[in-house]
Amino acid sequence: QVQLVESGGGLVQVGGSLRLSCAASGRTFSSYTMGWFRQAPGKEREFVARISWSGGRTYYADSVKGRFTISRDNAKNTVDLQMSSLKPEDTAVYYCAADKSSWFGVRVRQSEYDYWGQGTQVTVSS
Repeated sequence: QVQLVESGGGLVQVGGSLRLSCAASGRTFSSYTMGWFRQAPGKEREFVARISWSGGRTYYADSVKGRFTISRDNAKNTVDLQMSSLKPEDTAVYYCAADKSSWFGVRVRQSEYDYWGQGTQVTVSS
């Protein structure tokens, strides 16, 4: 069992940067692939980024590639999402998620993740 708590959300201007963090409890965190999703008002939750258990492999949605960076620190049980060059369309609630599968692959569906945080709001103002 893993419990996830996101932090770092807030209000930022277009073109600005923000760093989200997800703190995980549980001794098995370092064995899980971790991901970030987001959900804008009136829209379905969508995949943002994914990182392997070791941090050596990452995968991004095309909409954030080159602007967002996912990283993790297994010693601290955290996974971060550094967001830069933010756009109004990045406004959403951002969720951290854990995938128990040992296969990294392209896993972008919500159903492929086993544990979820409560989310943190990111608002990008123009």
